[in-house]
Amino acid sequence: MKTRGKTWDVIVVGAGHAGYEAALASARMGRKTLLLTLSRKTIAQMSCNPAVGGLAKGQLVREIDALGAEMAKAADATMLQFRMLNTRKGPAVRAPRAQCDRAGYAREMQRRLSSQKNLSIAEGMAREIVVENGRAAGVRTNGGEEVRAGAVIVTAGTFLRGEIHVGEKSWPAGRAGEPAAEDLSLHIESLGIRRGRLKTGTPMRLDGTTLDYDRLARQDGDEVIVPFSFETGEIDIEQVPCWIAYTNSKTHRIIRANLKRSALYGGRITATGTRYCPSVEDKIVKFADRPRHQIFIEPEGRDTTEVYVNGLSTSLPEAVQEEMVHSVEGLENAKLTRHGYAIEYDYFDPLQLRPTLESRVVARLFLAGQVNGTSGYEEAAAQGLVAGINAALTVAGEGEFILGRDEAYIGVLIDDLVTLGTDEPYRMFTSRAEYRLLLRADNADRRLTPHGYRLGLISEKRYRRLCEKERLIGELRKLLACERHEGSDLLTLLKRQGMHFSDIKVLSDTLAEMTIPEEVAQQVEIEAKYEGYLRRQQRHVERYREAQSRLIPEDFDYAAVPSLRFEAREKLMRVRPRSLGQASRISGVNPPDISVLMVHLHRKQQG
Repeated sequence: MKTRGKTWDVIVVGAGHAGYEAALASARMGRKTLLLTLSRKTIAQMSCNPAVGGLAKGQLVREIDALGAEMAKAADATMLQFRMLNTRKGPAVRAPRAQCDRAGYAREMQRRLSSQKNLSIAEGMAREIVVENGRAAGVRTNGGEEVRAGAVIVTAGTFLRGEIHVGEKSWPAGRAGEPAAEDLSLHIESLGIRRGRLKTGTPMRLDGTTLDYDRLARQDGDEVIVPFSFETGEIDIEQVPCWIAYTNSKTHRIIRANLKRSALYGGRITATGTRYCPSVEDKIVKFADRPRHQIFIEPEGRDTTEVYVNGLSTSLPEAVQEEMVHSVEGLENAKLTRHGYAIEYDYFDPLQLRPTLESRVVARLFLAGQVNGTSGYEEAAAQGLVAGINAALTVAGEGEFILGRDEAYIGVLIDDLVTLGTDEPYRMFTSRAEYRLLLRADNADRRLTPHGYRLGLISEKRYRRLCEKERLIGELRKLLACERHEGSDLLTLLKRQGMHFSDIKVLSDTLAEMTIPEEVAQQVEIEAKYEGYLRRQQRHVERYREAQSRLIPEDFDYAAVPSLRFEAREKLMRVRPRSLGQASRISGVNPPDISVLMVHLHRKQQG
């Protein structure tokens, strides 16, 4: 590394999806930032499926963009196929998803990083965190170099004591072909930060030219592409099809006959895996009554014939993987270009984090991404963005940035982690967001872009565009409320089932002559149709905010509250909630405990 003698404001360890967003946010907020990575070539690599978005994840990507980050723009620039999910359901659960070009996405993000002011990139492996007076003050590398900084963000993902498993074979690795970080997680544990172990996996890849597509079901993208980024214009690309195949009884027999040779069922893996993206071995065992399971054949890029086999994640031996794949109709002659594997890795207990993602054990040490027990590119990028913002604010002494559960899926994600913790890879779902009708993918800019502007991550031009959009929404709503047709105002007509803005527009000469942006009409229509539900949810939000405003001192002595149940006291001392609202969401803390706590806090404030 060519960093000798330099001091940085922020050092980011790891350049995956959490790392690059953290580094970009810090640098754009004016802090001298160093991004430390094992290799420049693997920055922003999509280790598993080259896809962005999906249910709840698409909302996260749009929120990341609304705050001024880059994932959405890179996805738009490298898109292969787009689909809007849940279109038959309400707007609260609709979500964009895109298959992206794996290599193209990494190149696009690397280009954006390399041109970013205040950001330097160095190759190396962090071995230790430099801690002075209880604060992170830099990192020491495997090469013996000490690099100083005002704050450190660790985003090392699966590299922390990573171990790959394929059948009876296991070896240390952070990702196939890359070394594991053996020392860093043990050092962080020695600082008093609790360490755990999780497991994830990836399926095999195939040579797409060796598949019989006539025997697979074709899955095309949507005709209309909705960009992830609010700054991206119309996307006009030739979309690439995906394909669907199915396992069968022969596939299942092969898997059952070799279960003991699987690293998972052979006992070599002891860590907890993700419940929502199980290995094919898990599917066959846990859903033994199902005659088949769906497999999605998804392209890896425009300049490669390699395809991703979504649904066949496995840790079976290579020879068994070959036999398993060849048992699937349409894949009988498929050539495997890479075998699937499982990977175990270390993570740290997110209950020891503040909502800023700063450690409560070591000041100015921030953790983001899979090191906090999450899975998914989108969850990682969201955390990286928040950690980068807060590290930048902290070194400048400018406060903190925390999103509430009522403001963003990002707020739900982080609150879940720091309040409930996790003992399995955490994945975002719309069901986790109690205010999801307010937190739609379509209104992420209206919710979050003012925050991004205040932080310096959103340009003046983009912010003014949002202000103009808000003005047009207000004016259109007023116009619809004033214009009448057959005894009803147009806003009331728009609320009727089956009516859309295009139907309403032809009823008014004034509207027919106006050019109204689609995004403006969409917002007015959604808010009109769901007005009653939105009002009800807003009332719930007001109660939530009231509870959130009742702060608890960080050094509060729960042992001094004699009426608290032992379990509640233990959980409260472990989590150290910021407010009564957060305290009420802790598992094991009941409403009577909150009432006792409220009375004690009130008496203490009264003096």
